[in-house]
Amino acid sequence: MNFPRPLPSPNPLTAPYWQAAHQGELKLPRCAACAKFHSYPRSTCPHCGSRDLAWQQLSGKGEVYSFTVVHRAPSKGFEALVPYVVAVVALAEGPHLMTRLTGVAPDAVRIGMAVRVAFEEQGPHDEETTLPVFTAEVSA
Repeated sequence: MNFPRPLPSPNPLTAPYWQAAHQGELKLPRCAACAKFHSYPRSTCPHCGSRDLAWQQLSGKGEVYSFTVVHRAPSKGFEALVPYVVAVVALAEGPHLMTRLTGVAPDAVRIGMAVRVAFEEQGPHDEETTLPVFTAEVSA
């Protein structure tokens, strides 16, 4: 039996993030006062306290800041993914995101590894949710 994974529940503060992901874009709030992006979304800038925020697209590039390999699924919905990598990615623009790494063997992941965003639709049980995941950056 194929069990669905838990999915995010967007709220008014996070809805723009999920809508952008569904369109294949990585967006986060950026403060007009100090020009810094931040994650997680909130109503005031965590750097300067300003409420003058706007959602802007990011490059989608970053590097692995930290990671762990999951060998034991936390629920039945994750069993088919084991082993998989959960990582904190330091985005080129500054913020850090917790994410899943795809397309790279768990034993090949390294701190500082260049990664880029990819988007994963959640399939037949939820056609409206798209999750940002990251994959190894291919050098040109």
